[in-house]
Formats: sequence, C-alpha cells, structure tokens
Amino acid sequence: MKRQIMTDSSSSSVGEESEVVRELMEVIETVGSYAGFKKTQRKECLNLVRRLKLLVPLLEEIRELDKSVVSVSALNSLVGLKKALLGAKKLLKNCNYGSKIYLAMEIEAVMCRFHAVYDKLNQALDDMPYDELGVSVEVKEQVELMQMQLKRAKRRTDTQDMELAMDMMVVLSKEDDRNADRAILERLTNKLELHTIADLKAETAAIRKLVKQRGGQTETIQQILDLLGKFKLIAGIDETVSLDGPISTGTLHRCQSSLIPHEFLCPITLEIMADPVIVATGQTYERESIQKWLNSNHRTCPKTGQTLDHMALAPNFALRNLILQWCEKNNFELPKKDSYATSDNCSAELMEEISSLVQNLSSSQPEVRRDAIVKIRMLSKENPENRIFIANNRGIPHLVQLLSYRDSKIQEHTVTALLNLSIDETNKRIIAREGAIPAIIEILRNGTDEARENSAAALFSLSMLDENKVLVGNFNGIPPLVDLLQNGTIRGKKDAATALFNLTLNQANKSRAIKAGIIPPLLHLLEDKNLGMIDEALSILLLVASHPEGRNEIGRLSFIKTLVEILRSGTPKNKECAVSVLLELGLNNSSLILTALQFGVYEPLREITITGTNRAQRKANSLLQHMSKCEHIP
Repeated sequence: MKRQIMTDSSSSSVGEESEVVRELMEVIETVGSYAGFKKTQRKECLNLVRRLKLLVPLLEEIRELDKSVVSVSALNSLVGLKKALLGAKKLLKNCNYGSKIYLAMEIEAVMCRFHAVYDKLNQALDDMPYDELGVSVEVKEQVELMQMQLKRAKRRTDTQDMELAMDMMVVLSKEDDRNADRAILERLTNKLELHTIADLKAETAAIRKLVKQRGGQTETIQQILDLLGKFKLIAGIDETVSLDGPISTGTLHRCQSSLIPHEFLCPITLEIMADPVIVATGQTYERESIQKWLNSNHRTCPKTGQTLDHMALAPNFALRNLILQWCEKNNFELPKKDSYATSDNCSAELMEEISSLVQNLSSSQPEVRRDAIVKIRMLSKENPENRIFIANNRGIPHLVQLLSYRDSKIQEHTVTALLNLSIDETNKRIIAREGAIPAIIEILRNGTDEARENSAAALFSLSMLDENKVLVGNFNGIPPLVDLLQNGTIRGKKDAATALFNLTLNQANKSRAIKAGIIPPLLHLLEDKNLGMIDEALSILLLVASHPEGRNEIGRLSFIKTLVEILRSGTPKNKECAVSVLLELGLNNSSLILTALQFGVYEPLREITITGTNRAQRKANSLLQHMSKCEHIP
C-alpha cells in the first residue's frame, strides 16, 4: 500500500531519508563488529550493543516500505537518532580500543557517559513519528521494549568492584608503602587482562593515542605510564615505556620532571599551546581554540567570564619562546593541529548554554537558580568536556558559594555537581582552592541522606590528591565520615568506607580516625554479613593496624576471634585481607598470636598456604614463620 506523507508544511526527498537510514544501519553494523571491550566496561558494552541491534527491524521496515515523500520532521527525527547512535558508537569504540588502565581509573565517569547515551537514545526514539513512517505495531512494541531496558539499565547500580577500586588507589598513592606489593600488581594485571606481551603492546598503543589526544604528558598519564611499566616488569619485560607521536622515544625516562607546566596549557583544551595568543582580558589561549570560541558568537573570556572589549588576538611571543625552550630542553614535540579534538566535542550551542547556566547560579530568582544547579549537575555527569567547560566558565566558585545555602535540596544538588566536577583532576585542585572542603564536611554532618552520601563520595574523590587528604583531616572531616559509616544507609556506609580508606592512607588521619571511634563500626561490618562489606572493613583495618593506637584499640576488642572465623569460612579475598591484618597485629604484639592460637588459627592458616590467593599464601607463610620464631607452635 502506498503512503502519502504530507503532515508538515514542508517535505523532504525519500533519497535523503534512505541515506540516513543506510548510515544508521552502518553504525549498528560497526558497533556489532567490536569484539574487544575492556573488562571494566564489558558487561555494559555488550548490553548496549545487544539493545542497538533491536533497532535493526525498525530501520529495515522504514527502508523497505514504499513512500513518495517524507516530512522534514520525520527526517529530523531520523537525524536525531543518528546523532544518538554516533554518540553510542564513540563510547563503545573507546571501550573497545581505549587504554585499559585509563578506563579503570575513570570507571565512574565512563558509567555516566553510558547513562547520557541511554538518555539521548530514549529521547530520539520518543520523538520518532512511527505512524507517519508506517511502522508496524509489532516493531514499535519491540522498540518500546528496548527503551524500557535502557531505562532499567540507567536505574540499576551494579556493585562497584571495591577490590579493583582499592587496589588502584593503593598503586596510585604516593604515601602508601604497599604500592610496591607484587601481589596487588598481579591482581590488577589479571583484572585488567594485561598479563601477556600482546596485551601490553596493545595497551602501549592505546596510551600512545591517549597522549596524542591530550597533546602531551599530564600527571594522570604519568601515573598510567608508571603503572604500565610495573605491569611490564611483572610480565618479565625489562624495557622502558616509549611512546611515539607528541613525545619522543625515551623522553619519559630521560626526563622525570617533564610534566607540562600549567601556564603552558590552553585553558580551553588543557593542551600545550603551539600558537598562544592574548585576548582583551589579558588571558592567553591557543589561537585555534579561542578562534572557534569567538566564531561561535561568544563575546566573553572563557576563563574569567568577562565581556571582551574587542575581538583582536595578539600573539604572545614571550610565552611561545618559553614553550619552545621547554620543549627543546625536555625533548618534547609540540602536537599537530589535529590534537585539538577536545574543543570540537563540545558544540558552540552547549558552550553557550553552560555560560548561561553559570550566570543563572547567581540569579535572585530561586526557581532560576535551582533549575541552573540541576542542569549543571546533569551536564557535569555526562562527559569530561562538560566538566572542563563548566570550570572554565567559573562555575566552581559559584557552586562553592551555594554549598552554604539554607535550602537542603540546593545543597544536595550542589554537592553532587561538585562531586561530578571533581572527577577531573584539575577541578579537584580548584574545588579545594575555592574553600569547598569545610562546606562539604558541614553537609556531611547535617544534610539529607543523599547529600551526606554524595558529600562522602566528594571527599573520597577530592582526597585522591595527597594535599586534599591533609585538608579533610585538618577540617575535622573524619568524625562525620565515621558517623556515616556507623549510622548511614547502606550506600552511605559504602561511600564512607571508600573515603575513609583513602584518607587513612595519611598517617595523621589514621590517628584521627581511631580517636573518632572507627574500629567499633568496622567490627560491626565484619559481623554483619548481609551488608557485604567485609573486604572494605578489613582493608581499612589493615591501615589502622599499622598505627600503634589502632593496634591497642583492636587488642581491647574481641576482634581476633572474628578474624579467625573469617580465615576459616570467608571468601578467598576475605581470607587474604584477614591474614594480612592478623600478620600486622602479630608482628607487633605476640600476645595476640597466642589469642589467635587459642581460637584455632593454626589449621586455617595451613589451609590458606595451600589453597589461598598468592598474596594470602605469602602472608600466611610469614605468619606461621613468625609463630615458630616466637615458639608459639612446635
């Protein structure tokens, strides 16, 4: 049956529609060919590909049905779906070819990108004029089923791999002396599937591409390279990490201080500037990035938000000479022009929206201000580019001021927006510098349940920087985290545990946590198996047990019996953590070894030396040897 489609006053050719449908089919076919999704995102990737394939019958039906003319609105709907699919393709491609180490470090941010893709797909499918396109009821029902799956996927919060998160924290920490523990590194190589020469070569290539995209070496990339080097040693590959592209071969090991100076980075792209220019406010930008900003009808300085008196760009010859001298001294090659991909990812329209939203944060109208905070919260969750542009538009100082606003919902949205923004490494420093930490701690004490949970998560994120660990401790942030660990919701307890683990890597914070009463709630977590937080509790206790005050406190509790029970009946990971804690205690207090023997620790220890994980076997053997030296066993 032939259809006449004339619902709009204007129409478009069938050829245009056929071309868009063909492109949509190609995108789905391409993502279906990806076969190497990284383990950290594999489940989510496979589910998304499976759901995208459910769109094939819809596209085939649109392509095959006879039609003479198509309305512009129908064509626009298909173009909207194309944009959503291209976003999904970009994300899946990154999870297929990207650096495994980087994807593990950014696991929360990547999950937020999946949620943004789900939203865009649902919106595009909601806007689809199924009746006009002649789509059958059966196919429409299949699409609606796929939309329901996407909505459920967004609501679902899978349990975080705490072992992976904590192991990554330890190896990336500058203070924790366990970062050289071979067992942790071996566990990470297995979790990230980086134990063969082929795996490590592919990871090196992925990091090389990441370095090129970033325009050079940053602190994050240096951490990735250091970890890759350790993985290569684990695999028996004794070579330095060399990268082609913007960084010359061998540079990373010849020049340990080659982190790019902050003043050499463009505030828009956060990449080293090859052609720095000065705008009317006196700020310097890379010519290409600021020109794109101005060409998009912006008349403000991206960094300061000030209106520009004129649009002229003056070359910053002095800074360019300094950059060239630094590059020559550090054997660093300036990136090619195609390295400015970051600014292209954020459309001029979105940049304009962000600028307007930041201004609305200071609005005298409560509804306008609240709407702006909610939108910034969502935008900051979606992708790294948004977080950069919000910060560059001075969104962080405005948000920090609103942390003290009396409205509890405003506080909740604001602290969550700052949590999202803190995923970016540079933003962590800006947030702390603007004085956010005391206000976040106050919300942690007195906010709503969700606000307290997200405050704890924000402190965890901010404390990834060692200087912020000190600030959180100095501003008395440990006691409210301990209170949340004891009295919070399950999610609150988990957020508090991750924050406290990270903070107690700092020696002064260990003492603060002990004085705040951290040990009794940790013991409760060990005893309440329904909470599923035994590993988290033992990991924190291991840090606390390295402090004399912690050992004394643990010794006064009926803790040894619980440890022995875990050694007898816990999971392999439980046993590994428990034997590590017991070894730490026993090396410093032989009376605790006697107590453990009275509770029957010997047989479980012997069993662990045979069947435990590599690290557990090593710790169990060390403990048995120590017992033998102390003449506690024959």
